[in-house]
Amino acid sequence: MAKYLITSALPYANGPIHFGHIAGAYLPADIFNRFLRQSGDESLYICGTDEHGVAITINAEKAGIPYKEYVDKYHAEIKAFFDKLDIRFDHFSRTTIPAHYPLAQEFFTDLYKKGHIAAAVEKQFFCVKCDRFLADRYVSGSCPKCNAPNVRGDECTVCGEWLEPSKIVSPSCKVCGSKPEIRESTQYFLDLPSFEPKLKAWLESKTDWKPNVRNKALSMINEGLVKRAITRDLTWGVPVPLDEAKGKVLYVWFEAPIGYVSATMEWAEKQGKPEAWKDWWFDKNSKLVHFIGKDNIVFHTIIWPALIMGQDKPYILPDNVPGNEFYNLEGKQFSKSEGWYIDTADFFSKYSVDALRYAIASNAPETADSQFTWEGFQASNNELADTLGNLVNRCFSFMKKNFDGKIPAQGELKDEDKALMDLFAPAFAETGGFYREYKVRQAASRAMALAIAANKYVNDTAPWALRKTDIVRCATVLNVASRAIINAAVLLYPIVPSTALKILAKAGLPAADAAPAFKPFEGSLDGVTLGEDASLLFAKILPEQVKAEVEKMREIAEAAAAKK
Repeated sequence: MAKYLITSALPYANGPIHFGHIAGAYLPADIFNRFLRQSGDESLYICGTDEHGVAITINAEKAGIPYKEYVDKYHAEIKAFFDKLDIRFDHFSRTTIPAHYPLAQEFFTDLYKKGHIAAAVEKQFFCVKCDRFLADRYVSGSCPKCNAPNVRGDECTVCGEWLEPSKIVSPSCKVCGSKPEIRESTQYFLDLPSFEPKLKAWLESKTDWKPNVRNKALSMINEGLVKRAITRDLTWGVPVPLDEAKGKVLYVWFEAPIGYVSATMEWAEKQGKPEAWKDWWFDKNSKLVHFIGKDNIVFHTIIWPALIMGQDKPYILPDNVPGNEFYNLEGKQFSKSEGWYIDTADFFSKYSVDALRYAIASNAPETADSQFTWEGFQASNNELADTLGNLVNRCFSFMKKNFDGKIPAQGELKDEDKALMDLFAPAFAETGGFYREYKVRQAASRAMALAIAANKYVNDTAPWALRKTDIVRCATVLNVASRAIINAAVLLYPIVPSTALKILAKAGLPAADAAPAFKPFEGSLDGVTLGEDASLLFAKILPEQVKAEVEKMREIAEAAAAKK
């Protein structure tokens, strides 16, 4: 059995997160982790909030509250949102824990001692009106490569180009809108070019990575890496551990990935085994997997691996970085400021969490940008209701009414029974392969295919007719159909865990919160008493509901535009 250390990109504690974030880095990781647990693999899923940087200082000052109080608020909100979506981390931490500061400074010191970090004078944008140097993300302008407007200073979110803030066309301060001037400041630079040979050889060995991730990283190396400033003139952050660097902190993108390690250290402390984190980070058999969105590819395939390569301790390098594309909303990016978002509290007061998980998984942005649409959500929800929910309801209701609430005994199998049962092993092999290869969309489709086949089997064999003519044959059909239902639930568990466990309970199997083993059900179902729960798994969404949701979303966007 393999051993996996799983992380999702640390969400920035500067506001609420939305479905777009979930689709890129969190739901795929949760699905992968649940599948591993089903398969008997050892895994540890680590995450936490990223809580430093100038964006937080500016917004906290605008809100008139201390920085720590500000990040405390969003740390709690973000964790509550993950809980609502049934995203289960083994540990959810933050970059303001005491252990993070000395660890981040240790990373800096190891690189500095080896000559990979050196001071240099840098030209930076300075906003006279705000009286401060502007961090990358507080410079706005046009991308020098694709000309996209309103991009941030560190990366173009349209073409994915990694930017130098000074190269931005028509720059402006994102706080006050004025044109910044260029001033000089001494900063500390990471010598990325010195890591080029190691990084290139390592990346070229990753032939199983997604092409969009591997090609992006290799193209950056082939174009030639440059030294990058890894310090900022701020008070909120991890202080640079040098006497001559007073008033400077480590750039948030230097220290944030180190949060994966400090979070694991905190997890180990809470387990009462303070050294247990080393069993994951220093073990060459441990596979480190980073789930991210495409805007984080550069940081997780070049900068973070370079930091690891420059350490005195034997940290493992990423085994895989399953970077996903963007997940948009009705043709545009999610944006709270533009009113283009979904009110999550309102959403979950009406719709199922598992319906959303399935909608995102079945249209995951794995190879290209995808989007949430209300019509698409309606279609995927109704697929669950018609295919899975209807199959469970009609079979189990029929047995409750006609077989004393028990699964009847299996008799002699006919060709059509064997044909359905012959689908079980291939379904597990193929669906499991897709889960293991981070192909959630294909896994969802392949798992649902078994439910579709089971529905056809029930339609073709017509147990409601057999009850009047051949009760023994009717019993066999229902027994085989129940087995197919159980197997479909097990296959879909990583995607719709609550629903899968509910189906298993309805089927009369022992109640459990643990992941069911990822293999065809082999036990006898003869005479098993069905569960008491007779509720429907999914309520269908009607066209008028979709129309109302779209109209409400447009009204919110129009109000935001008018306010702006």
